[in-house]
Amino acid sequence: MSPTSSLPAPHIGYLFLAASAFLLAVGTHALLFSALFSSRPSLGAAVLDALARDAHYKYLALFSVPVCAYFVIANWVGWQFFRNS
Repeated sequence: MSPTSSLPAPHIGYLFLAASAFLLAVGTHALLFSALFSSRPSLGAAVLDALARDAHYKYLALFSVPVCAYFVIANWVGWQFFRNS
């Protein structure tokens, strides 16, 4: 077995982790907190401003999490009933 590893360097993982945390922070602000802080001046980002002005589609991502969880759990329970009947 060769001593070299095919795994990426640890700093690549840290880069993905930092980018994910940054995107989570920007997305959370755009979807949830921008409506609360609408008196602040715009950052100049047209997409973020459009999300801040949106009335109901911004909550689609937030409410899809429990709906998807319910769908997965209901399908798993149905599959268990099917297998054990």
